[in-house]
Amino acid sequence: MKLEKILDNVNSLEKNSFLKIIDNIKSFNPKNSKEIDKILSESRNDLKSVDSINIAKVFNLIKNEFAETVIAEFVNTTSQLDIFIDILIKDGNCIMNQNWLAHLYQVELAKIRNKTLQLKTELSSEKSQIDEVRKRDYNIYKSCVERAYINDLDNNRDKKITNDELSILLTLAEKLELSQEEVKLINYLIIPPEKLNIDNVIFLLKNIGIIFYSKKNNLVYVADEVVSVLRKIRKKDLADKYLRRVLKTFKEPQINLICRKHNIDIKELDFDSKIKQIIKEGISFSNLLSNELHKENINLTERKKLVNDLWESGLKVSTPLRGSTIDEKIENIIAYFEELEKDEKVGISVEGYEKLLIDLNEGIKSFKKYVSDEFEFSEDVIIDNATLLDYNIKPHDVLDIIPSDELKTFAVAKQIKTRGDIVLNILDAYKDAENLMIENYEAIGFRNLSYLKENGIIIKESEIGIKFEEITKSIFEKLGFNVDEKLKNKLNTAKDKADIILNLGNNDVIVIECKTVKESGYNKFSSVSRQIKSYVNLAKNNGLNVVKSLLIAPDFSDDFVNECDLEFEINLSLITASSLIHILEGFRNSKLKHFPYQLLMKDVLIKEERILKAINK
Repeated sequence: MKLEKILDNVNSLEKNSFLKIIDNIKSFNPKNSKEIDKILSESRNDLKSVDSINIAKVFNLIKNEFAETVIAEFVNTTSQLDIFIDILIKDGNCIMNQNWLAHLYQVELAKIRNKTLQLKTELSSEKSQIDEVRKRDYNIYKSCVERAYINDLDNNRDKKITNDELSILLTLAEKLELSQEEVKLINYLIIPPEKLNIDNVIFLLKNIGIIFYSKKNNLVYVADEVVSVLRKIRKKDLADKYLRRVLKTFKEPQINLICRKHNIDIKELDFDSKIKQIIKEGISFSNLLSNELHKENINLTERKKLVNDLWESGLKVSTPLRGSTIDEKIENIIAYFEELEKDEKVGISVEGYEKLLIDLNEGIKSFKKYVSDEFEFSEDVIIDNATLLDYNIKPHDVLDIIPSDELKTFAVAKQIKTRGDIVLNILDAYKDAENLMIENYEAIGFRNLSYLKENGIIIKESEIGIKFEEITKSIFEKLGFNVDEKLKNKLNTAKDKADIILNLGNNDVIVIECKTVKESGYNKFSSVSRQIKSYVNLAKNNGLNVVKSLLIAPDFSDDFVNECDLEFEINLSLITASSLIHILEGFRNSKLKHFPYQLLMKDVLIKEERILKAINK
């Protein structure tokens, strides 16, 4: 769930710990302090009076400093912070009740105890099943952890691992190509974990800003933006759902190679089960692509080819993979998935997602079990599109967890082609053209053809202006307005042609002009104001009262907004495409049947925050 939405769901007391951390970081003059001051200027730098949207913007500007405050907490080795972070950053664990967190923690502790005992036996046994080279790596790291932990005893201080020692251990683990799970097991072999009280755990996590806790709902929330920071702290390049997507593109011998490298027993495991085990290990995606997928003596050219093939044939990304070195290529693949994670678009329409889930539930007997098990949902979680989107789980993520044979059976039953990529075929079958266009409205306004193509929208550049206008009409219709085409056709002349006329009744109308632009910041005020003025005069000459004129574009320059502020003849306001979409989303979640047009009368540049607050009262 996005930080902005969580902040709206919790009360002021439940936000305090998080706001204190932001305030503390802000007081030490962080890197982006000027941008932060600009955001907070209207609220006199008082975070408690800042709305959720702007708090989220501020957090995104201090992510690096926030990460440092969390890393500092790792010095307390008894906090078991690594265990809790590893639980919280798993897909599906960003919202849960307190009892479910306690359950997941207890399960994790039991696994750690069993595995550390097993590892201790294997390391001391002469007939160990661990490869000798790997065994040497484990013992090297184990000796270093042990020395770092007991160093302080020599100086008559409490045992702990300092920040400097921790950074060295992390570097060592990386160079030895140890997975998260291997590192964690060896650490807890030296420092066995004691079970902590869950109330104390929530208090700790809340006070360092990792979670929000709603007492009223008994719910723990972890914001998507915080999850991305925590993943980087834990050296986890990709979310599990994306690592799964990558692993499923490889052949079984390559998967077996990774398993053997990390001492994963593959006997009697099928392909999907092997992938699950690799994901549980927390193996570094960067190491996986640069080293672990390749046999010995494979040259650099062949390694690069594998990475390029993953991008083009496996992930089927239409744009070329940038980067001259293999490390640059891998960094760009990670950046691609990071953008995908932040993107709020569903890939198909929200309505299409809802229909897909209904059909999967009806067509696949164990569907709910697959979803609940994979994403570790408690029994009270309702599996519908709204819930899954709150967990940032999209249609592609859901289809990825279903066994291939069952997915094929489902496709055949729905008369969906099974040749090629079956997941993409199913997604194509559930696309809702109109809603998909609305979800990509801003990109259409920016005439971003490559982005649209990646999202399954093929459109000619010459048709973009008309398409932007059509979608704008559809949005205003969904807001409950009467988009009066007959009246528009009656008014328009060969010379003056308004894009949209909203008929409010009693001879009152709103005139709307739509503009697309390739570069950010629409700045042709003089020409567009003349256009709108002629449309307003046309309406007035036909006995109509123009209560408002609106200009819709993907973005406006500061100069444009300032010039508009000085214009009084046409009563013009500006709305960005993204603001209009957010207003539509807010309206859909409100109890209103018709959008109150009076809310569009105040601002020069329409402020979506004010409108969203008003319609959700």
